[in-house]
Amino acid sequence: MSTRSIVPAPLVQLPWKIILLVVAIGCFDLLVLYSAAGGSVRPWALSQGIRFFMLLGGALALARVPERWWQTGALPAYVLLCIMLVLVELVGAVRGGGQRWLDVGFMRLQPSELMKPCIVLACAKFYDMLPPNETRRFSAIWPAAILILLPAALVMKQPDLGTALMITIGGITVMFLAGVPLRLFIGGALALGAAVPIAFNFVLHEYQRNRILVFLDPESDPLGIGYHISQSKIAIGSGGILGKGFLNGTQSHLDYLPEGHTDFALATMMEEWGLVGGVLLIMAFVLIVQWGISTALSAQSRFAKLTAAGLAATIFYYVSINMAMVMGMAPVVGV
Repeated sequence: MSTRSIVPAPLVQLPWKIILLVVAIGCFDLLVLYSAAGGSVRPWALSQGIRFFMLLGGALALARVPERWWQTGALPAYVLLCIMLVLVELVGAVRGGGQRWLDVGFMRLQPSELMKPCIVLACAKFYDMLPPNETRRFSAIWPAAILILLPAALVMKQPDLGTALMITIGGITVMFLAGVPLRLFIGGALALGAAVPIAFNFVLHEYQRNRILVFLDPESDPLGIGYHISQSKIAIGSGGILGKGFLNGTQSHLDYLPEGHTDFALATMMEEWGLVGGVLLIMAFVLIVQWGISTALSAQSRFAKLTAAGLAATIFYYVSINMAMVMGMAPVVGV
């Protein structure tokens, strides 16, 4: 009797190589959090492990949801999340200087995080409803632009520049993949460039402006706004090729590295695991993105193609922005 006849077909059909790769990345993250806490599962590794495996189980269950359900629910889910973003502005919990969470009793929910994949689904659904020959018309562009800009503006109000940027990039990627003319993106980029001085002076908060200024001149405030990135560079550089060894990081253990368990977890990891650990982690994410692209290419419907490619691109942008930020190649923003 073969294994296939024993194991249910839905389980056999799951992409187990990618699932195991995701589990490996998640477990590696738990090791980093364990080390960041000085060799303790509390306060970060245990709670993160519970969340990770609960969400993994949820993801495996969602993998069995028929595509037509995703298509039907994409726009209603988008509307629901927009309402939740408005509620965040009205009654949201304040934490760390930002108003980004809804307190639902047993947990705090951050709608902006759910909007990252939802904007891809919503834009994919919009362009799936359009005949391909109408994609290049203006009537196919402005509704998608509104779909993207509305939640991005609400998230900017929280304020959360990094997440607003991720939502915008995810939606624009779907627009590009759907066939919106390249000249419009070039024109939009030029208009955005012209608006940068206005946005810098009148839209961004003072701390966001300071982060950009410190990025342009890292030595201008090494003990103030630039402290995070200075300590991050020290942690990464001191790790060398092979790292200092598990549980032997000094920057995080001696509390020199702020947010070593969240935004700067990569620096914590590379101090102990070195360049080799960083390269292996990047390769793991490359394999995930590559799988997402291959899934998009083999998908049968336009909605599935746009969704798979858009989500793969979102993962790529997410990882790239965080790595660039931690290494001082981009301003510090939370993504």
